Amino acid sequence: MRGNQSIVKNFLLLGFSNLPGLEGLFFSIFLMVYLLTLIGNMLIMIITLADQALHSPMYFFLRNLSFLEICYTSVIIPNMLDNLLAEDKTISFTACAFQMSIFLITGAAECFLLAAMAYDRYVAICQPLHYVLIMNKKVCFGLVVASWLAGIPMQLGQTVLVFTSCFCDSNKINHFFCDIPAVLNLICGDTSINEQVALMEVVLLALIPFALILTSYVCITSTILKIPSVEGRRKAFSTCSSHLLVVLVFYGSGMTVYLKPKSSHSLDTDKLLSLFYTILPPLLNPLIYSLRNREVHVALRKVLLVPSLHETVGHKNN
Repeated sequence: MRGNQSIVKNFLLLGFSNLPGLEGLFFSIFLMVYLLTLIGNMLIMIITLADQALHSPMYFFLRNLSFLEICYTSVIIPNMLDNLLAEDKTISFTACAFQMSIFLITGAAECFLLAAMAYDRYVAICQPLHYVLIMNKKVCFGLVVASWLAGIPMQLGQTVLVFTSCFCDSNKINHFFCDIPAVLNLICGDTSINEQVALMEVVLLALIPFALILTSYVCITSTILKIPSVEGRRKAFSTCSSHLLVVLVFYGSGMTVYLKPKSSHSLDTDKLLSLFYTILPPLLNPLIYSLRNREVHVALRKVLLVPSLHETVGHKNN
């Protein structure tokens, strides 16, 4: 048993080394996913900036979500790609701590940003006459800044607590990045304090925003059901359906790992499940918004210079 963490110079990220014959295939798949994630989220940022019709609070939040997704996925996937091809699969002690802290901070920021987006939809549907007054530029900017800053103190504290612990002889992390459960598995002695802090973080930084999202949608649903026309209800629901899908993908994938009881934790299983909440949401979010949101669809066609059906018919008639 080592005396303290200063002896640990680096960690060995095992990643998918137990499947050596498939590492080349995994590299190709994850590289394609990463490139599609970057392209999709950058396109969302570009079109919401370029099109004046999308200069509303909803798309301001969406633009920030896309930027956040790029940060969230970029702290993990490039290192994972390098790990898949390199013979030396080590990561330095400092780099591991940095990766964990940025991953935790961006994850918490996404939880709060999704809650801010739910509040925006609540105001738009439940208080439409006061929407412009309530969701002004100052409020929107404040909500985005608060989303980024909310998790920093606790997430940095959690990272410091983990990396000032005493590590055992093994420095092998059975994961493709420095995730908390995998790193905690290397700590000698009692890790109950780390686990309690991690649980408190989940409650404060994930479940509370999730509860706010649920509350918003309960109010939204109640208001939509009171709309007399079927078409009116459909239009009202369509304005928030994309956000709701994004919330389900993000929370559904993350909760499978972080809310499981300790007795049911398997590092190999967690490693596979982690692919869903680290790779899937950033990839699907731009697809969900571009396919299900007509305004984004129209703006995307403008950016890509693809004429609409109406424009094509009009040109032929002329």
